[in-house]
Amino acid sequence: MCRNIRTLFNFDPPATDEEIYAASLQYVKKITGSNKPSKVNEEAFNRAINEIAIVTRNLLNTLESSAEPRNREVEAERARIRAAKRFGTT
Repeated sequence: MCRNIRTLFNFDPPATDEEIYAASLQYVKKITGSNKPSKVNEEAFNRAINEIAIVTRNLLNTLESSAEPRNREVEAERARIRAAKRFGTT
């Protein structure tokens, strides 16, 4: 998975539209192999991002989980600890 795409499901508060858009943008960049589309492809690139964001929002709204919602601060701290172990930083 692209390292910039984060898990968005089962958080309290739920994923924001900005987070969903950012994940959609990263997905489109990854599958096209392009950070910025050419002028001729810009409309298709942006349309794909918006359509994927809509589908993602619909998916997140319909998924159900019996697990407790995750806390963003706790997950961020866990990620910092993993990074410190991996890269030897504090």
